[in-house]
Amino acid sequence: MRHWNEATWTKTARRGDVHLSEQTTGMIAGTKVATRLGWRPVEAIAAGDDVLTFDGGLQRVVSVRRLVVWSDGAAMDHDLWPLLVPAGALGNREEMRIMPHQSVLVESDTAEQVFGDPFAMIPAAALDGFRGISRCVPADRIEVITLQFAQDEIVFANIGALFLCPRAVDLMDEIFAAPALSPYSVLSIEKADLLVGFLEIEDQGHVPVRRAAAAFGVAA
Repeated sequence: MRHWNEATWTKTARRGDVHLSEQTTGMIAGTKVATRLGWRPVEAIAAGDDVLTFDGGLQRVVSVRRLVVWSDGAAMDHDLWPLLVPAGALGNREEMRIMPHQSVLVESDTAEQVFGDPFAMIPAAALDGFRGISRCVPADRIEVITLQFAQDEIVFANIGALFLCPRAVDLMDEIFAAPALSPYSVLSIEKADLLVGFLEIEDQGHVPVRRAAAAFGVAA
């Protein structure tokens, strides 16, 4: 898998009285992930468990971070609402909710034709409106679970969707160590929005290679 050299999306969320932010990049409780023992809710995963990854097969979870988010859906910024993903929209067999800052791997004929790689990592927020994916009023209490591995990994969620999970970093590393290079890069929200637009065209049976190349500034 060749990864695009794009900066990770770091758009600052407007908080107000709400506590949903870029830090809530994990999976919402109830999301199922593939493990050595089969599909299990992410909230049931503990350090030491083996989880199936896209590139590395079964990988051991180093640590698990949990964040309980309290919100007032009526008052909070709409941009911070989770997204409701219908069954089948991202290869998932079951309906699921994802946080807008979660990084999602999508497969695209446009990406393959223009960049030579069919896979692209995008922030979930770019999927709003795609294949019936839409914002949903958040529950009063949301538990977000982040699985951390020895290195960045992509995990299978809800039997088909693919989510990025970060490597484990301790406090001293965060303060003193140089940032480790990730094998995965996430498209900027602007590039992701553009790619999702072409995914919608692909769903109609077309791959406008020249148009996509021009949009991304790449020679066709």
